[in-house]
Amino acid sequence: MLAILAQAAEQALNLSGVGACIGAAIAAIGAGIGIGKIGGSAMEAIARQPEAAGDIRSSMIVIAALIEGVALFAVIVCILALFV
Repeated sequence: MLAILAQAAEQALNLSGVGACIGAAIAAIGAGIGIGKIGGSAMEAIARQPEAAGDIRSSMIVIAALIEGVALFAVIVCILALFV
């Protein structure tokens, strides 16, 4: 019985799993902050130059998609770290 409890405690303190979860959370939060800043800056740019709204909007969408791709890659790497 004591061996089973010791094994459960060892698995609960698995630092690679904790690190992977923290890494995935940081990647998701960072992507959210980045896309929020892009959106805010794009709205400010559109307010200053309404005639360039189409170009600004398309650039904003491309950059947001690139950030989402990097964030997804980071989360997948963190999930894969759980199984190593």
